Amino acid sequence: MNTQEIVSKLWNLCNVLRDDGITYHQYVTELTYILFLKMAKETGAEKNIPEEYRWDKLVALDGLELKKFYKKLLEQLGESSGRIREIYQGASSNIEEPKNLKKIITSIDALDWYEAREDEKGENLGKLYEGLLEKNANEKKSGAGQYFTPRCLINVMTRLVKPAVGERCNDPACGTFGFMIAAHEYVKKQTDDFFALTDEEQEFEAKQAFTGCELVHDTHRLALMNAMLHDIEGEIKLGDTLSPDGASMKGYDVVLTNPPFGTKKGGERATRDDFTYPTSNKQLNFLQHIYRSLKADGKARAAVVLPDNVLFADGDGEKIRVDLMDKCNLHTILRLPTGIFYAQGVKTNVLFFTRGVEDKGNTKEVWVYDMRTNMPSFGKTNQLNEKHFAAFEAAYEAEDRSKVEDERWHCFTREQIAEKGNSLDIGLIRDDSIVDYEDLPDPVESGEEAIAQLEEAVDLLQSVVNELKALRTAEA
Repeated sequence: MNTQEIVSKLWNLCNVLRDDGITYHQYVTELTYILFLKMAKETGAEKNIPEEYRWDKLVALDGLELKKFYKKLLEQLGESSGRIREIYQGASSNIEEPKNLKKIITSIDALDWYEAREDEKGENLGKLYEGLLEKNANEKKSGAGQYFTPRCLINVMTRLVKPAVGERCNDPACGTFGFMIAAHEYVKKQTDDFFALTDEEQEFEAKQAFTGCELVHDTHRLALMNAMLHDIEGEIKLGDTLSPDGASMKGYDVVLTNPPFGTKKGGERATRDDFTYPTSNKQLNFLQHIYRSLKADGKARAAVVLPDNVLFADGDGEKIRVDLMDKCNLHTILRLPTGIFYAQGVKTNVLFFTRGVEDKGNTKEVWVYDMRTNMPSFGKTNQLNEKHFAAFEAAYEAEDRSKVEDERWHCFTREQIAEKGNSLDIGLIRDDSIVDYEDLPDPVESGEEAIAQLEEAVDLLQSVVNELKALRTAEA
């Protein structure tokens, strides 16, 4: 049984909990508590769990005894130490029926975990858990997929940013930690599974290289679990990056992120007192945080998913874009296809930029790649995959970008952007599905043609009336 088959089986267990009124998101959280214990046993990580609360103790019980023990287990692990305490802190169960709890535990125990560990694709238990999170995001009823970042987009962004050994990577709105796991996997692949590194370098990669911050408690719990199953011990804060706590998040070499869309609750401004241009627009605040959090060494870089309004918002929006282009080299914008996020109508982009050493004049030109126009509609039936990004990656990586022959690829100088009021809403190619005004016939000619056709129709009707009159006269 491969990883994908196990993910499907685990997901289908959600049906067991319908009678308990448990939502999809609650199910994934609930499953996290139980699945962690089984995975700890399978991976040899049980040493971190008190012996009396390990998997074998849980699987041996039944009925009300099982329900009572499970609730006590959650409470006790939430009061333990280290990452175990972080994962279980504040944990509570929504499962009321002991038979449902038993069925989930029994079903998990019966799965072929050995084959999952030795999957022919090289996937591990961490990939399995990540697959479960993606399944939850793809289920519209769960609500979790509203802004879920497709894994193929995460992989493309990571490949182009190229995180390296010894670099500090961060996601200030980390969700379930998908970007940082991709960055970890990228560095791992470049270093022969870290075997090419010294002990000191390996420890840095495990404990300091990949960090994040997440506002929602349950999502934070999933991020901790996901990180642990990928052998990542870096700090994952529970908090609001746009609060004063976020001011300490800085000095990063790489930032990869997809901040939440929308405005602050109630439209209030961020409570950060270090922002030059405070606004109620979350994305503009996150953008300020991100470019300010990068090291000013000419090498630190970011790739950020942002909605269209960031590209053209006036007022503080323009000031923030100017500040970004001053402090950083905003070298590339990718206009993403529509329909890849579950929030209807949201149009998004990826901004790629590198922080300069100085705070002025770093952006000389911006290259824009339009993957939005004349593209198929993406969704559940036609899913976006990495092949769709091949032409963009080729253009991005080209030694001489000006020699790339691709109608989707355009360059705008800093001066041209300034002339457009510093709007970055640029680079969309001609949409063949829309009739261009220039393609329409001359309106005078069209009017004259319409009059001629109407006159012809009137003449025709008049001749019919004349014939009818003639017939009537003949009959009389």
